[in-house]
Amino acid sequence: MEFKAITDPKARHGSACAVVGVYENGDLGIGARHVEAQIGGVLSKLHASGDFSGKLGDTLVLPHLRGGAAARVLLVGLGARARFGRKPYRKALQAAAAALAKTGAADAVLYLALEEVEEVDLLHRARAIAEVFSSHFYRIPDLKSAAAPKPPALDLVSVAADDARGAKAVADGLRFGQAIASGMALTRDLGNLPPNVCTPTYLGNRAQRLAKEWPSIKTKVLDHAAIKALKMGAFLAVTQGSEQPPRLIVCEYRGGRKNSAPICLVGKGITFDAGGISLKDPPGMDEMKFDMGGAAAVLGALRAVAELALPINVVAIVPTCENMPSGKAVKPADIVTTLSGQTVEILNTDAEGRLILCDAITYSRRFKPAAVVDVATLTGACIIALGNHFSGLMSNDEGLAHELETAGVRADDRAWRLPVGEEYADQLKSNFADFANVGGREGGACTAASFLWKFAKDLKWAHLDVAGTAWLSGAQKGSTGRPVPLLVDFLIKRAHAA
Repeated sequence: MEFKAITDPKARHGSACAVVGVYENGDLGIGARHVEAQIGGVLSKLHASGDFSGKLGDTLVLPHLRGGAAARVLLVGLGARARFGRKPYRKALQAAAAALAKTGAADAVLYLALEEVEEVDLLHRARAIAEVFSSHFYRIPDLKSAAAPKPPALDLVSVAADDARGAKAVADGLRFGQAIASGMALTRDLGNLPPNVCTPTYLGNRAQRLAKEWPSIKTKVLDHAAIKALKMGAFLAVTQGSEQPPRLIVCEYRGGRKNSAPICLVGKGITFDAGGISLKDPPGMDEMKFDMGGAAAVLGALRAVAELALPINVVAIVPTCENMPSGKAVKPADIVTTLSGQTVEILNTDAEGRLILCDAITYSRRFKPAAVVDVATLTGACIIALGNHFSGLMSNDEGLAHELETAGVRADDRAWRLPVGEEYADQLKSNFADFANVGGREGGACTAASFLWKFAKDLKWAHLDVAGTAWLSGAQKGSTGRPVPLLVDFLIKRAHAA
């Protein structure tokens, strides 16, 4: 889908659809007032007759209006003007995208970015348009035998701006939004593929393809022998029960100064998690193909960074394998030696994500990073704590935590700060090793993060637990693409602050 900014009123004429907002109580938005002047007060009459109330998210298509500059007009309810903030604006965009998808319109002019939105500037209003529309029109990789459904007709969205300065802000916002949407699409594609397709080898090949698509990215993929040579004992323990060979994926994007310290993004890449010997219950086990959501997110974020050509250095590190039960699988009570030299008693083989991540975090030290952010579908405890709305955020650095929190707000991809530290690490005490990989049910998300915290000493480190946000269950089952918007917003801000 193509997006562009327009200011010339003549450029808005002849479009297949004009999308305008109407507040409650018949209060016309900016675009609606423009259209109303052309069509002789039809919109006011609709409100007076009770045919369109302006309730948030309501839509109504008006075709073939006399005097209209567009073939049809789509009315979108904006709710109460006094409460029109970030969330209502995004809900209005989602309603507009859904309504347009049901029409035969090949192009549309959106006036919604002209509306004032509390604490959201024009650039971010335009960015949201590209993200929301691209997300709505995303299609899951189709492996069905039946013919694919006909795609929606819409392929061009023009966003109206008042003047040249506004058009520049809109164009910048659309550029950011399209790159984020492209990164999210890659993340969603990887997450939605079945685990017999999206194996560790497939992930490695896809990362290599990313480097071919974007010359600013350099990728290397380490095999089992190379991982063993590094002495990543925790990572290898997880993979030893699977017939699928592990991979350690390292993608380097160099857009900043040569000697500038990179941001390291570490993504958990368990392409299928059966739980190992500590086998999961069968209901919902199919969703464990999404356990590589962290890996998919950091690759998606890197793709967006490359598309934007951000002046920053970023390294994506992805340890990827399966966690399966077999005669060779790691057992509860086994003790492994991590890349850091610390030993871990494995009490629960289903707490495997932290085992592959701890070695990857240690590996990240060779890049002398400015900060390390790991992303993982790590704990069911985080879902219990935060539901499916917020990602969990833990960090040993107040400044980094604040950056990620505020990035999540700007990106409408929010994270909630949870504690990490000695109090929770004490639950990991072991009689036989330096510490265990689990510490009981209490504070499960925090003890998991505190396990990783032990490997992040002297690093500026943050952990995003996306177990509740990386995918949806039920009728809408599928990858969400989160937290790509948060990560890219964080990197945009870092790049432009450097």
